[in-house]
Amino acid sequence: MRRIFLIIIAATFFLAIGLLLLARGSTPERIQYGVTFSTLYSEEIGLDWKEVYRATLDDLGIKRLRIPVYWDRVERTEDAYDWSEIDFQVQEAKKRDANIILAIGRRVPRWPECHVPGWAKELSWEEQKPEILEMLRMTVERYRGESTVSMWQVENEPYLRYFADGSCGEFDEEFLHEEIALVHSLDTRPILQTDGGNFGTWIGAYRAGEVFGTSMYLYFWRPDTGSFRTVLPPAYYHAKSNLMRLLFGQKTIILSELSLEPWLAAHINDVSIDEQKSRMSVEKMREIVAYARQSPFDIQYLWGIEWWYWMKKEGHPEFWDLAKELYAGQI
Repeated sequence: MRRIFLIIIAATFFLAIGLLLLARGSTPERIQYGVTFSTLYSEEIGLDWKEVYRATLDDLGIKRLRIPVYWDRVERTEDAYDWSEIDFQVQEAKKRDANIILAIGRRVPRWPECHVPGWAKELSWEEQKPEILEMLRMTVERYRGESTVSMWQVENEPYLRYFADGSCGEFDEEFLHEEIALVHSLDTRPILQTDGGNFGTWIGAYRAGEVFGTSMYLYFWRPDTGSFRTVLPPAYYHAKSNLMRLLFGQKTIILSELSLEPWLAAHINDVSIDEQKSRMSVEKMREIVAYARQSPFDIQYLWGIEWWYWMKKEGHPEFWDLAKELYAGQI
């Protein structure tokens, strides 16, 4: 028993030393901030998405955008594609020398995770797959000539099942690799793969693309517990990044989703302004930005621009104003 106890103590000691070494790392001197912009969510909360998008580019001066291509918006009717929304976003970004990550596939940012048009929902999964591949092919072929598109994101957090089983069904890893292979065959731009920072293992997503992106959430909300804050320190992201590079090789890692909006379980119009501000205050925004600055990521895409603009329209411009200071490098 004494020998077993000593082995356990020694193993614990060396594990602790290993974790401390992995958690070491410098923080970037300068961070390049971008944003995820969603036409879908803008409309869902009652905004004119073009108005919000122009304000994103002109008032905030953002030069890095992650834009989802929603399958159920570009192909509402089978084989009839409407590219007007994406064309507008690409061309407006191009005029201002901004660059875009186009997120493509069935699962792209914003609830309900998988965005499947009504006609495709009637198909079996095996019947859906060639339709998804055709949609990917059409999207890449249309925008691969645009210099403002810097990379493709193929699916969003595909290995993170916690939020997606209801709308996405079982994860088909073999098909994900088929999607990635198709995009590689059509264009030479790098492919971004993403995973959850708090819950994801990173392993599958890290290995699948040339660039890896993680989310980062500090504040959560559950109906049974209310609001709560993560216990994970910024060193957690240093350790995880170093471990991935040690195991699977060097590659660029970005912060693809830094949450700066309240976690809501109901429509925004059904939650009071006071409740929204309690879940995401200006003070919390500052805290989250400061926390993310202690991570190893020198490119950070913020999440919540539609809500900041909605709050401004509701007479609470302090969130938008704080974002303006951040993008201007004043904080």
